[in-house]
Formats: sequence, C-alpha cells, structure tokens
Amino acid sequence: MAKENPGINNGAIHDDKENVSTNPTDNRTFADVVSTRLSRRNIMRGSLAGAAASFLAPAPFIHAGGYKRGYSASSGPLVGFTPVSIADATFDQTLPTISEDYEYQIIIPWGTPIEPGATEPYLGDPDSRPTPQQASRQIGIGHDGMFFFPEDSRDRQRWGRRYRPSNTKGMLCINHEFGTNPHVLGKEAPENLQDVRLSQAVHGVSVVALERDYYEGWQVVSSPNSRRITVNTPMEFSGPAADSPLLQNPAGNVPLGTVNNCGAFTSLWGTYITCEENFNGYFGATEGETFNDNRTEEQQRYGFDYDGFGYGWELFDKRFDLSNPDYVNESNRFGWCVEIDPFDGTRKPVKRTALGRFKHEAIAMLETITGRVAVYMGDDQRGDYAYKFVSARPWRSAIAAGESPLDEGTLYVARFNDDGTGDWLPLDIAVNEELAARFETQADLLINVRLAADIAGATKMDRPEWTTIGLTSSVFWTLTNNNRKADGQGEVNAANPEEENNDGHIIRSKDAGRGDGATFTWEIYVLASTTRDTAGVFTDPDAAHADPWGRLFIGTDGGQPDGLQDQLVVFDTTLDTPAPQRLLVGVPSDEITGFAYTPDRCTAFVNVQHPGNGSPDDTNFPDSFNGVTIPRDATLVITRKDGGVIGS
Repeated sequence: MAKENPGINNGAIHDDKENVSTNPTDNRTFADVVSTRLSRRNIMRGSLAGAAASFLAPAPFIHAGGYKRGYSASSGPLVGFTPVSIADATFDQTLPTISEDYEYQIIIPWGTPIEPGATEPYLGDPDSRPTPQQASRQIGIGHDGMFFFPEDSRDRQRWGRRYRPSNTKGMLCINHEFGTNPHVLGKEAPENLQDVRLSQAVHGVSVVALERDYYEGWQVVSSPNSRRITVNTPMEFSGPAADSPLLQNPAGNVPLGTVNNCGAFTSLWGTYITCEENFNGYFGATEGETFNDNRTEEQQRYGFDYDGFGYGWELFDKRFDLSNPDYVNESNRFGWCVEIDPFDGTRKPVKRTALGRFKHEAIAMLETITGRVAVYMGDDQRGDYAYKFVSARPWRSAIAAGESPLDEGTLYVARFNDDGTGDWLPLDIAVNEELAARFETQADLLINVRLAADIAGATKMDRPEWTTIGLTSSVFWTLTNNNRKADGQGEVNAANPEEENNDGHIIRSKDAGRGDGATFTWEIYVLASTTRDTAGVFTDPDAAHADPWGRLFIGTDGGQPDGLQDQLVVFDTTLDTPAPQRLLVGVPSDEITGFAYTPDRCTAFVNVQHPGNGSPDDTNFPDSFNGVTIPRDATLVITRKDGGVIGS
C-alpha cells in the first residue's frame, strides 16, 4: 500500500487521507508498550450454507499456508544466494535488478488481455487509454497480493496416493489495489461516467490462467474460469451481518463489487481470500464540506470525507455519493474479506462478515490444535489494531457439512503487554457489557469493528500490514512505519528514532494452543532502523511470506536508504540474529509486493506495483526507458538459474 514516508523513493499516492489516524481514543500505543519492553529486554534474536457450499475444497494438496510440505529444501545454507549489492541497484535503475543466481520473466502487465483474443492489449500509449469495456477484459492495475492455484494433473500422472499438482499450469488470482486518475485516465479527474467506469474496471481482482511453455516461458492461456472481478461485479454476503439493515439501501440495489484489494491468502480448503483496504477513498460527497460537518461517528472513524482520495466517482456514479440518501449504506458494503473460487468462474465472490469490517491489509490462516482455523489480520492505518478470528468448529467438519468455517466464530483484537505477553480481547456483545451497551446486535458491531476495538482497549499499532505463518505456528506481523507528528505522539530525535518510526519493524508472536488460545507471547523480530548500517539495509516492511523451512520474504514499500528502490529481502528465521539478504530491487517509485509459489517452490511470482507512480519521466517499466511510454504494473516470475528452491 502507498504510504507517507520521507525519502527518495516515496510511494505516496494519497498520503494526506489514507494515513492520517482516525483513532480518537487514548488507548495505549504500541510505541509506549515497546519502549517499556525494550527497556527490560533487547530485541529478539531467536526462534520463537448457501454461499458456503460454493467453496468446498477443490484442491486436496492445499495445506495450511500453502502446499503440503513433501519437498526438500536445497542443500547448503537456508538463504545462500548472492545478494544484490547497493552499488548494483541504484536510484536510476529502470528495470528490476535481481541476484546473479536468479533470473526473471515479466508477465501480465496492466492491459494484458485476460485470455488470448479477449480484447486488444493496452501497451502504455500516452495518447490513448483502454475503453471501460476493454479494461473489463484486461489485467488491471495496482498488482498486489496473489496466489497461484495449480492445475491438478490427475489426467496425466499420479504421485503415490495423491495426484500431483502442476508446476507449469494453473490459475493465478491477483489483486489490483489502486490506480490514480493521472495514471489510468491521463487526467486529474473524471469528466464523465465513461471515465469513472474505466477507473472502476482496472480495480479489483484478476483470475487468469497461466501455463509455462518450454520455449516462451509463462504465458496467458484460455480457461472458462478466467475473469475480471471489479467494483461492478455481483457479490454475496454471508455470516452474522449478511442480512443486516446496515447493508441495505433505500434504492434496493444488489451488492456489487470489491475495491482496493491489497493482501491475499489461500484458505485451507483451496479458495482465494482477498482483502479490501482503503475503500473509504473511493467515496465522496457532492454536498462538499457540508457533509464533513455532519458526519456520523462511524463515518469519521473509517475516514470518510467529502472528496475521498480524489477519484471523483461520486460525481457520476451515485453509489459512491455519500450525500445521496438512496445509497446511505453503500459504504458499509466495503471493507471486508472476500472469498473467490479460482476454479469456478460461475460462482459469485462472497464477503465473509464474521471477519469484521476495517481496512484489511492482508490475511494469514493456520489450523489450530483443535482443527479450527485461526485467521490473522491487520488494520492498516496509523494507530489501528491487530485482529484474529477463530472459527467455531473444525474447518473440515464445516466444509463436509456444506458450511463455511469463516461464517461462525469469534473475532478478537490484540492487547500487547509490557512483559512480552498479549491478550486476545473478544469483540462479542454476549461477553462484553460495554460492547452490548454500544451495539444493538453483533451484526452492528461487525460492520463497525473499529469502534468496538476502541471500546475493548486494544493496543494502537504502527500500521499493521501483512501477516504470515512461520515455523512452529508463529505469526509474523509487518508494521510498515508510523510518523506520528500529525497525531501528537512524540517527535523525532537522535536518541529516540523509533518515536516516529520512519523505518518500521516486524513482530513475531505465538498463540497459546496453536491459535486456539486467548493469550499470546510476542517480541520484536527486527527494527528496520537497525539495518541501516548493514549491507542488508531495508526499511518499510510490507508484503510478507514465510516458507515451510524458515525463510521469511519481505517486500518493502517506502523510502529506502542509500539510493535503493523498494526491494525483496529474505531472512533465515532459524538464525539467532536477523540478517536480511537482498534478492530483488525494483524500479523508481515502485513497491515490491505480493508473493506466490508453484507447488515445488522453484518458481515464485512477485509484483512491481505503481512503477514511477505512473510517470513516464521516471520509468517506462516493463518497457526499456524511453521517457514516453506509460509505466504499467506487472508480475515478475523469478527462478534460480540452477533450478533450486526460491530463497536458497
């Protein structure tokens, strides 16, 4: 996600709106907790129904966090590749730089037809843009979270008693987080409904079939399941809030769309779960500043205001006009986790309301000791919170009964204690009298989770971004940065650099009961500021993925020091001291995000998002530099030259 951060590689898109805290409480900040914690101990250096029936497990090889772990890691060091040096990856780099032990192929840039012949491609011509109809059949913009779902090659080969998942063919589900008006439209604001429809069509999710050709590499191929899912795609709601009046409009319009799709994960039963993050920025109010004077507590807490992020959709699409009483609850329909079946293009995506409504950055899931699912999520805004959902019943029995494990359970918010312990506070009106006094129903609470978490006493965090499950069921949380001047929470000085935390940090936590418990332990895995004097310097951790053997992949988003672009670094988490190794460096003003694997983990997919912030003066990626062609988000397919496991 784009953010406020000083430095030469500022990925900021709408910093004045999306990163200003809307948390009015005096709940304790994580900065306060961590300062006390660090005074006692140094930083860690060691280990630590209906809609539901549409999502029955289609892929038996899917396992918690990825694929069954029957493959062997490469011999030698866990992270043994030659890292990219700072000297080899300078600010004026116009194509990504990768370790000399690796190579990459660029695929599916913005404007690629979703399948061969679906429409004309958009190739970055600055004098033209796709039509809305073309864009709805093309790969979108703002490539972000993704997951590769391999074809089950049961018709060609068998592997013991299991069918072998393909390493060369499958469905890639990929999020399209955002695309600004200058980048997408070539103008500052839409001038008509056609402009709005184009902007809307490039947001959302792509489900695209890929196959590796021996000679040509990875290519888009035809599939009945390839499709674009945009802000105008029919949706379903499920779970406790599905029938809430707060999700209904006087206009009677059916639920449509997903937007600002940031991180993603796969469920244990083989579906894609995409997260809606800065949804508030796509709404505005034609009443102008008068709207701001009359905002509800709920609207203020979620950051709605009259001009949003400046997209201007409200000018021509009444769904996004906060002033329009016929669509008074349209904004409540966004801010959810959305489940998609990658192998059935006829199924509607489903918004799972039991997971709560907030700015979902990403999601990670593990199987608890009792067979239930624990889902970890961050709310990406300064001063907001870390969450966990635990299903009410074992996920296998729920799926066998045609029910979703994500429709019934308990949503918790985290409180971090000074002694390295933490508490998961239940957000449930049945067990918390203060919550029962504020919310009439549990559905009301889930639609306004931020207010419930405020009341519960959660710990304010430094922008919780991605989560990922590591060894021994530990959870890594990336906290990307937090300059708190605007919130009056300290000032920067040489002795207290973390008070404004310009560089971010990573937390490692572990729940009691392998996800079942209501308590956890936590420690700081790494403060990014401590890497500034090392060869592995990195800042602003964002995208995160842990593999089965202990590697942790971190994509960055923000002002990297020493002339670097945003980068992909790899940690060996089995070592006592975190030591990031630089695998990949991007292009000017981009973000490195998303991470997906083939089953053998010898091919990875990584995204280059908002290259040049859309300016052809900075880069023309994926084209060579010419100063003219509009830069386009794209996916890199990375492999080791020796065919080894990614990260080794």
